Amino acid sequence: MSKLNWLAGFVVAGGLSGPITATADNAPASLRVERGNMVTENVPDVPAALAERLQQYANTRSASFADWHPDSASLLISTRFGEAPQLHSVRSALGARRQLTYFDEPVSRGRYVANGTALLFIRDVGGSEDFQIYIQDVATGRTQLVSDGKSRHTMPVLSPDRTKFMFSSNRRNGRDMDVYIADVAAPAQAKLLYEAAGSWSPESWSSNGQHVAITQSISVSESRLFVVDVATGNTREVKALGGKAALGSPQFSGDGDGLFYTSDDGSEFTQLRFRNLKTGREQTLSADTPWDVTALEMSPDGKRLAYVVNADGLDQLRLLDTQTMKPIAGPRLPDGQVGRFDFSPDSNRLALSLSTPTSPSDVYVYDIAVQTVSRWTESETGGLDPATFVAAQKVRYPSFDKVKGAPRQIPALVYKPKTKPGPFPVIIQIHGGPEGQETASFVAETQAFVNELGAAVIKPNVRGSTGYGKSYHTLDNGILREDSVKDIGALLDWIGAQPDLDPKRVVVYGGSYGGFMVLASMVKYNDRLAGGIDVVGISNFITFLSNTRGYRQDLRRVEYGDERDPAIRNFFQRISPLNNASRITKPMLIVQGFNDPRVPVGESEQMLAAINKNGGQAWYVMAKDEGHGFRKKSNRAYQQQVGFMFLERLFKPSTN
Repeated sequence: MSKLNWLAGFVVAGGLSGPITATADNAPASLRVERGNMVTENVPDVPAALAERLQQYANTRSASFADWHPDSASLLISTRFGEAPQLHSVRSALGARRQLTYFDEPVSRGRYVANGTALLFIRDVGGSEDFQIYIQDVATGRTQLVSDGKSRHTMPVLSPDRTKFMFSSNRRNGRDMDVYIADVAAPAQAKLLYEAAGSWSPESWSSNGQHVAITQSISVSESRLFVVDVATGNTREVKALGGKAALGSPQFSGDGDGLFYTSDDGSEFTQLRFRNLKTGREQTLSADTPWDVTALEMSPDGKRLAYVVNADGLDQLRLLDTQTMKPIAGPRLPDGQVGRFDFSPDSNRLALSLSTPTSPSDVYVYDIAVQTVSRWTESETGGLDPATFVAAQKVRYPSFDKVKGAPRQIPALVYKPKTKPGPFPVIIQIHGGPEGQETASFVAETQAFVNELGAAVIKPNVRGSTGYGKSYHTLDNGILREDSVKDIGALLDWIGAQPDLDPKRVVVYGGSYGGFMVLASMVKYNDRLAGGIDVVGISNFITFLSNTRGYRQDLRRVEYGDERDPAIRNFFQRISPLNNASRITKPMLIVQGFNDPRVPVGESEQMLAAINKNGGQAWYVMAKDEGHGFRKKSNRAYQQQVGFMFLERLFKPSTN
């Protein structure tokens, strides 16, 4: 189908007006329109009926745990009632949610300081991710900026008595993330605690407040762990015994003489470890668990440790007696994903966020003494019947290479309509990272694709994904990058063998690194795909690595390769979707946030220009008040509506 035919109905139906940008000599002009903060190209107006049809999905809500009040009686949560999530107080199970912050930008994380009369939180502007630290008086709602207003800052980590906090910032040179410490009483007078090249993060305090644990992120396969004396600044590295490893999530023992943490030293998976800081002796506490331990929290009294195991994409929350180093009874939870969790200040309860494939994230509290779980929030689903939501089916499909003589198996999650007969059109949704993992949690958009579009959604964890061992997540590093794209080709083969899936109606969809995977798949498998949706995707690794923010460059070079190396640069030139744009002849939807610090807007603009120059078919949506993905409700709703128009056009061409 020619670009002219594909777009003709939209130009008339959409009634678009605005500047016309020339493309290739024989290609029709591209229409770029600016309406408020939204910039579009070749996108029609959204039919009112479609907007109404998707309204309920746009109005699904979620709630996440942020902190306990110091009195152990109420919770601080984040949820959205307007354009963006804000902090709220909840004083009882299923009690009223009292809003505390009121901003146009999202506020998703916060902590109570001192006796609970003030909040400490971070927020940015327009998705820039230059997070600033604020303190707010709970009674008056008055907010004070306590950081420099321009650099990037991490969420503060409070001391046990909530009178001090530490954070990292790139204020020194815009690149390296150093660690600072400040008093709540004088929050703007932060002092440098640890300065070094690289990306450093504050993690935890000892119970007496005399020591802190910090980590340096080098790559998904390597991180370093240090203990710092707050008074003197003296540091001590907690080294991996076997060499390079990923160490993280440190929590001090109750007496401060030991450290619990995660490590993949000598193991395929990150295990729960304990290091005696006096003797240097290390214990492995989860050797019988063939999955990653991903997060830890210590109770204030030092008697219990809570930790999460990612078992094939489903989270298990476990408890450990820190005196005996033996497991104790923990909460029995539905299969899903555990978000932030922490013990109450009196150590008697554990609050957590939980999302399942068929229910949005909500906040729950586990009473340790009576071993019961109570639900503290019940997020609305836009009036949709939760019984209509579909759960994920786990599958493994064979790829092109072999392991021990058998085809390598790629894990994936599959969502299919419950009531409609196949064969279904297919949306292959590829996660970002690539150090990430598709897990079984609630996504309103996925439910809309299945129930409103009648499509099957397949979310593969191609090589390079985390959660399946460090050998697996390094299989795509550097010059192995195209092997992950071949995993999508293998998935297309698998789809072709399924009687209830339609191999002629397959669309690839992904964001960030997943956006690169979409573009690379369109280049390599153009003839086997109906189209692609690229959200904040990388179109050329050379321009991406040159232009991503300075504090990210070295971290990304470890994963992708260093574009300054001639051999790597030549490899990037060869595999670049931008340089191979002429091979993409199927329709594309490209989505971008103007303020994206990770994948700059130029990555999408140059890809769009190349497709237009080649006479290709592309819609473009760019929000001037967003960054790495859309966070505001109205912007997300519009993106979803445009995505549905695009998919309906590809899946049901005869109706347009």
